[in-house]
Amino acid sequence: MASTNEPFSGEEWDRMVAAADGHLLQTWPWGELKARFGWQVGRVAAGPALAQVLFRPLPAGLGSIAYVPRGPAGSLEPAALADLLAAIRPMARRRGAICLKIEPDREEDEALAGELRAAGFRPSTQDVQPRRTLVVDLQGEADAILARMKQKTRYNVRLAARKGVSVRPGSEEDLPAFYGLMEETARRDGFGIHTRAYYEAAHKLFVSGGRGCLLLAEHEGQLLAGLVAMAFERAACYMYGASSGEKRELMPTYLLQWEAMLWARQRGCLYYDLWGVPDEEEGTLEAGFAERSDGLWGVYRFKRGFGGRLVRTAGAWDLVYSPLRYGLYNVALALRERLVGLRRRGR
Repeated sequence: MASTNEPFSGEEWDRMVAAADGHLLQTWPWGELKARFGWQVGRVAAGPALAQVLFRPLPAGLGSIAYVPRGPAGSLEPAALADLLAAIRPMARRRGAICLKIEPDREEDEALAGELRAAGFRPSTQDVQPRRTLVVDLQGEADAILARMKQKTRYNVRLAARKGVSVRPGSEEDLPAFYGLMEETARRDGFGIHTRAYYEAAHKLFVSGGRGCLLLAEHEGQLLAGLVAMAFERAACYMYGASSGEKRELMPTYLLQWEAMLWARQRGCLYYDLWGVPDEEEGTLEAGFAERSDGLWGVYRFKRGFGGRLVRTAGAWDLVYSPLRYGLYNVALALRERLVGLRRRGR
């Protein structure tokens, strides 16, 4: 097939992504979501490879960043990758991109790393998506999935149900309450969240479109926790979650994740991605589990119990178009990270 960057319909693009075994973040609705919040979207297909490219303007006239989240999709063999990069380059030039950042949806592999280096890529100093995650196998009967979990997690799932926690699908009318939980969780745990408009748009594009679910855990009419999961083809991803500081002893978040897994399984997914744990080797993670609960370590303490496989992806790789501006950009990133670290230590 000749390379093309002609417009695609949403259905056509997602059929191509599915055929290429592509990730949720390469689908049309994800591009539409990002387009509503400051990104420009380009879509390119070249032979057996394709990429949804997001462009974000940089400050001070530095140009833009071209970013392929969890992609490209399809073949990353040298010839296919070369054709795809040639198709992306004119689009990147028109938008003043200083580099092309890709995050392949592939597990870490030395052969792949060698091929990316040969194509001109270098390991990026900045990952955008979590490098390491836990992926739960949804194959088999529900009891078999439960049996693969840690005993304490399985106990907490059943405890929540026994104590009267219920989980129901949320609707658009529930979004204000869910966002309130997001704000509470962000204040308590010290992380950033999107605007309310962002979650409303995500709901319309994914939940209302049948590609996601908003699930709410309640006890005696009181909202205790909520999550948004999204799915594409064989895999579902836990994307956003929040919980109240009240009635935590009822373990609502455990039942909530279990119901999300059941939702994913019912729609034909084989895997449930718990989306992000500390980027450390398993032995270090286990030591950290016993000793630490700060940042993503607390998240790991929770997620590890669901019995998922620890997966480390290929990470972020940059193809530099403008070395000078790329260097200035990385200096600015390093300064920003240092300032954030200073603020955290001073808090």
